Amino acid sequence: MGEVLSQSEIDSLLAALSTGELDTEKITQQDEKQVKNYDFARPAKFSKEHLRTLEFIYEHYGRLLSTTLPVYLRKHVQVSVVSSETVVFSEFSNALINPVILGVVNFHPLPGTIIIDMASNLGFAMIDRMLGGQGVPLKKGRDFSEIELTIIDKIVTICMQLMKEPWKNVVEIDPFLEKVETNPQFAQIISPTDMIAIVTLNIKIGDVEGLMNICLPFFTLENVMDKLNTKYWFSTIKDSSDEDYEQYVEMMIRKVDVPLRVELGTNTITVNDFTQLQCGDIIRLDTKTDSELSVYVGNIKKFTALPGTSEEKYAVRVTSVIREEE
Repeated sequence: MGEVLSQSEIDSLLAALSTGELDTEKITQQDEKQVKNYDFARPAKFSKEHLRTLEFIYEHYGRLLSTTLPVYLRKHVQVSVVSSETVVFSEFSNALINPVILGVVNFHPLPGTIIIDMASNLGFAMIDRMLGGQGVPLKKGRDFSEIELTIIDKIVTICMQLMKEPWKNVVEIDPFLEKVETNPQFAQIISPTDMIAIVTLNIKIGDVEGLMNICLPFFTLENVMDKLNTKYWFSTIKDSSDEDYEQYVEMMIRKVDVPLRVELGTNTITVNDFTQLQCGDIIRLDTKTDSELSVYVGNIKKFTALPGTSEEKYAVRVTSVIREEE
């Protein structure tokens, strides 16, 4: 309750007003407060600080993508954060063009789900690359086949699993892929009027470039909104030691496929003899049946081995390892 003025104080105040010693306009200006417009249809549930922290998280996520996807695509991949914004879910879903790649991910233990939206040209380029092509997207869009959807499911699963590490400074998550949809109508995970944060990544695979959108509903992140600030995020970052980094690099290298071949032996024949070869002809090699064979990793001689069989298939048993100094 405000202070009650005495009669003498009231008389002094009226006298000051009448003589002009007290300016009423200044009093009115001091009492005025700045009024901000508030849109009840689009409440501002994500602050700029929240969006900035999400950008930090997905910058880390982008670096993981750029080092992991080349293991599967065998092609250079560049990933960068383009923008972050907050919109209602209906604006996001209405902007999607059919067909589209939408991975619906359960963000356990947080409630609800998020959406990984990948441009269809990126999807077709990845499919072409994983099937042995040059990684060229289709010139004309079409629906995905069942085989292509199986490959897309694997790609989205890889992208989803990489989110664990960037989010661990905020919350330990254990996400799993619920489904992959190519029709936006079947990916209505929340009410059209609910607010979402969208982080947009630009992905470049060789000469193919496209966008990936991460759709994060407020309902899913509501329990950890207090932790989505840069001060908290930086305070929880742990400096990784050189040993941890070396283990990470070693783990990534171990996933790389390398060609392995065994050389049974060699011989030299004339071009005329080569052109006359028929089925059943015998070519004598310079090795004996009990001689050790050379095993090559790529073009490097790495092992020696003896020939044999294993479960009705040809096989070799490694007998020695050839070191670099040898």
